[in-house]
Amino acid sequence: MFTGIIQAVGSIESVTPGAGGVRLQIACAALDFNGIKLGDSIAVNGTCLTAVAIAAPQLAFDVSRETLACTAGFAAGTPVNLERSLRVGDGLDGHIVSGHVDGIGSVVRITAEGDNRRIAFEVPRELAKYVARKGSVAVDGVSLTVNAVEGCTFEVNLIPHTLAHTNLGVLAAGAKVNIEVDTLARYAERLSQFKD
Repeated sequence: MFTGIIQAVGSIESVTPGAGGVRLQIACAALDFNGIKLGDSIAVNGTCLTAVAIAAPQLAFDVSRETLACTAGFAAGTPVNLERSLRVGDGLDGHIVSGHVDGIGSVVRITAEGDNRRIAFEVPRELAKYVARKGSVAVDGVSLTVNAVEGCTFEVNLIPHTLAHTNLGVLAAGAKVNIEVDTLARYAERLSQFKD
């Protein structure tokens, strides 16, 4: 379980193919390594991955073909958002994020609004129904508030802090991002399918 509050931005040092997928080697000097152990879950661009090797300031993760098929942003040299899993007693400053990416979105446009950036993302039609104005969405693992929705496109407004402390500050039109919709929206849909 995660909150969508990014703790550090790392960089993918290498992507090594294996029998079941790839192994990512990520450099992340800014991440607090205190207490990280083998088997811990860490969100990498919003994808919950298991640490399989630790040698600060580097971490390694095995990524299955299934995960690679439904996520983006795992190429060598790519900056990645990192968040350690939520622990009992931690603050919940963002929203509940599972680390199970629902699909891939793309940047439609970026508009400067003073020091802020308004970014429009397009998502697959099957995900668009879960995105609501003033609701929450995770983009590359970052908890964001939706400012506007039209069809399969939604907009967010990023403040300077978010731009400086996540990889969203380097996005360009056409970039692919990992999208996780609000879990509560999924449960609400499921509950509505059952009539008493």
